[in-house]
Amino acid sequence: MRERRSYNKAIPVQMKVRISMYDFEHFPDRRSTESVKWGFFPADVLPMWVADMDFVSPPEVIAALQERVEHGVFGYPMVTKEMKEVVVQRMAARYAWKIDQSDILFVPGVVPGFNLTCQTFAGAGDSIVMHTPIYPPFLEAPQHAGAERIEVELKKEPSGRYEVDFEAFESAIKPNTKLFMLCNPHNPVGRVYEKVELEKMAEICLRHGLVICSDEIHSDLVFSGHHHIPIAALSDEIAQQTITLIAPSKTFNIAGLECSVIICKNHDYKKKLETARRGLMGGVNLLGLVAGLSAYRDGDTWLKELLVVLEGNRDLVVDFIRARLPEIKVYAPEGTYLAWLDCRSLQVEGESCEYFIKQAKVALNNGKEFGAPGDGFLRFNFGCPRPMVLEALERMEQTLHQ
Repeated sequence: MRERRSYNKAIPVQMKVRISMYDFEHFPDRRSTESVKWGFFPADVLPMWVADMDFVSPPEVIAALQERVEHGVFGYPMVTKEMKEVVVQRMAARYAWKIDQSDILFVPGVVPGFNLTCQTFAGAGDSIVMHTPIYPPFLEAPQHAGAERIEVELKKEPSGRYEVDFEAFESAIKPNTKLFMLCNPHNPVGRVYEKVELEKMAEICLRHGLVICSDEIHSDLVFSGHHHIPIAALSDEIAQQTITLIAPSKTFNIAGLECSVIICKNHDYKKKLETARRGLMGGVNLLGLVAGLSAYRDGDTWLKELLVVLEGNRDLVVDFIRARLPEIKVYAPEGTYLAWLDCRSLQVEGESCEYFIKQAKVALNNGKEFGAPGDGFLRFNFGCPRPMVLEALERMEQTLHQ
């Protein structure tokens, strides 16, 4: 097997792909930075798993953090009107969604946010419905609330595109079902749901009186030909039944700073959420607020160029797999920086996830962690410099075809 490249070093000059005024080619050594992604596996394993990116955050965000750290006093933070107004303006500018500052509640993360929502609106004797495969913390949230989890499998079309089975979705709803957990853009299958799909899901939920909890953390990461629509933006009636969760964390690679937003236009619901915190869930930390404000206010030029890089990486993954790894099936994700690989036809010893870790030295997420329909699939994170994406794919190819 040929020598492995080290991705703790700068990418060699001959491998550079200059497509941006920002540097999306290099990244610092993350193994010494308390990184789960880079610290979990041995140093010779390329980590293409945990959903954070290997790009330095926007320079504006870094400058804002440096200025705040230089101040030297880190007392209790307060969410400012400016921070709330930036969120209001962003929803209007990007999604034509009119919200008010009073609709906003800050929380440490989207996962705590949807767990808070589950525990506010469901409990023992209730049920919560969701589509699978799904981001693993979704699967755990009903249990944390003491509720039953109802899974409805997404339909996988021959093209590889996933669709909602609306008949199965409505049939699965029980009299005790209180909540629908939506993930849009969808992790891990990469769908960006279209307006007609969202309308059908919302109509079913309204008819059955379900609260909609919509995780839209990847809403900024959508590729050409697709457009994110917040489900709550469809109508005032739907907005009154919906709790939306967003964050700058995935978009601007600041997940470790823990700054997320709940948008809830139903103020009775919002009051219930605030009460349910019960002193157990704090707010956003000081540096998270600083980074989040700068990202939303000043980071969109960086984001525009990031999307060019990510779309190129996505195309590389899809084209490479179709041409050189035909045993694996993939549908081009419409959003996120995550590719969902169908490895069910691979003839390898043991699970494909463990096989690639041991033989190719490439770590991907095991699809069965996303629910039963994910068994035999792998999730591939392409949010990194392009040569690293190519190296991971070549390692997989060499291992399978040696």
